[in-house]
Amino acid sequence: MATSYDLVEVPYYRDQAVAYANYWAYRRNPNYYSFDQIGGDCTNFVSQALYAANGVMNFTPTYGWYYLSIDDRAPAWTGVVYLYNFLTTNKGPGPFGHEVPLEEVQPGDVIQMDLNGEEFGHTVIVTSIRGEPNPDNIWIAAHDMNANCRPIATYDYYRIRAIHIDGVRYFHRGEAQRPNFFENLFRPRTPVTGSEVPPQP
Repeated sequence: MATSYDLVEVPYYRDQAVAYANYWAYRRNPNYYSFDQIGGDCTNFVSQALYAANGVMNFTPTYGWYYLSIDDRAPAWTGVVYLYNFLTTNKGPGPFGHEVPLEEVQPGDVIQMDLNGEEFGHTVIVTSIRGEPNPDNIWIAAHDMNANCRPIATYDYYRIRAIHIDGVRYFHRGEAQRPNFFENLFRPRTPVTGSEVPPQP
């Protein structure tokens, strides 16, 4: 007998994304390949933090957001522009959001910068806001130029954009439970839930 799955929308657990980012800002999680020497690890790091929040990936070929290995991953997991496109257009499983001005960001949101005047090429995650949200008070964590508790104002950028994460969706057939952050610290590469096609029972 076929099992019915519903696409459920749940809150984005910002505190878990922030905790992951704080813990791994100057480290590399051995469950993920480090892209430091092949294009940069910044978006890979932010994707890991987003995943640590709710434990949901999207396995849509080409346009999804997932990581199983260096050879089996979606462009959005490690690509700056691809991550932006995924987060702001995603209607399926995984995190989703919309672009907002810096004044509206919250911890756990994503910020991207154009550092060369040509294209957006650096992704960071907001870890705290120390007062009114502005470049001096928005602190981030990042890879490539490893950083934690770094104010956005210390970057020399041409353009900047922020993505507020609105929530997370996943296919579900029972009561939703909040994932445990400490399990996500060393979570196996194979995701625990979330796919474009519901799994077979």
